[in-house]
Amino acid sequence: MSGGEETVQAARSDRVLTVPNALSVLRLAGVPLFLWLLLGPRHDGWAIVVLTAGGVTDWLDGKLARWLGQSSRLGALLDPLVDRLYILAILLAFGVREIVPWWVIAVLVGRDAVLAATLPMWRRYGVTVPEVHYLGKAATFNLLYAFPILLLAQGESTAAHIARPIGIAFAVWGTVLYVYVGVLYLVQLVALVRAGEPHHA
Repeated sequence: MSGGEETVQAARSDRVLTVPNALSVLRLAGVPLFLWLLLGPRHDGWAIVVLTAGGVTDWLDGKLARWLGQSSRLGALLDPLVDRLYILAILLAFGVREIVPWWVIAVLVGRDAVLAATLPMWRRYGVTVPEVHYLGKAATFNLLYAFPILLLAQGESTAAHIARPIGIAFAVWGTVLYVYVGVLYLVQLVALVRAGEPHHA
C-alpha cells in the first residue's frame, strides 16, 4: 500500500453513526424496493425515482464524508458494497425484463466475481479492501445513470426514442470503464504481490 493510501486509511474513524453511513443504509433499503417495483407491479416510473435517488445519494455520501470530516471504515466498506448490490439487482431485473442483453450482464457480473475471488489475496498482503479508484466511481455513476434512462427508453413514445441513445451511451461507457477498472485492480494486486511480503495473523 502506498504512503497516500496509508494516510487515507489512518484518517478513517471507527464511527458508525454518520450522515454518509445513513445515506448508504438508505440506498441499501432501495435495492429490494427497486426489485419489487420493477418485477412485481412493474411501476417503472417509481423504479426510475428509486434509481435516480440511489445515484444522487451515492454521489452525495462521498461529498458529505469529505465536507463533514466523517470518513469511516464502515463507510469505506458499505459504499462500494451497496454500489455492487444495486448494480447486481438492476442487472437481474433488466435481464428478466429483457431490457439489457444477458451477455452484458455476464460480463459485469463476471468482473465482480473475479474481483471477489481475489479478496483473500488482498487481505493476505495487508489490504482489507482495495482503495476505490476514481475511475471505478465514474463507471458506477455511468451505469447508475444509464439504468433509469434505459428504463425510460422502454416503449415507443417520443421520450423513449430520445432516451434510448443516451441510455445506451451511458451503458457502453459505464461497462467499458467497469471492466477496465477491474483490470487495474488485478494489475495493482500483482504489483503488491511482487513488492511485498504476506502479512501473517
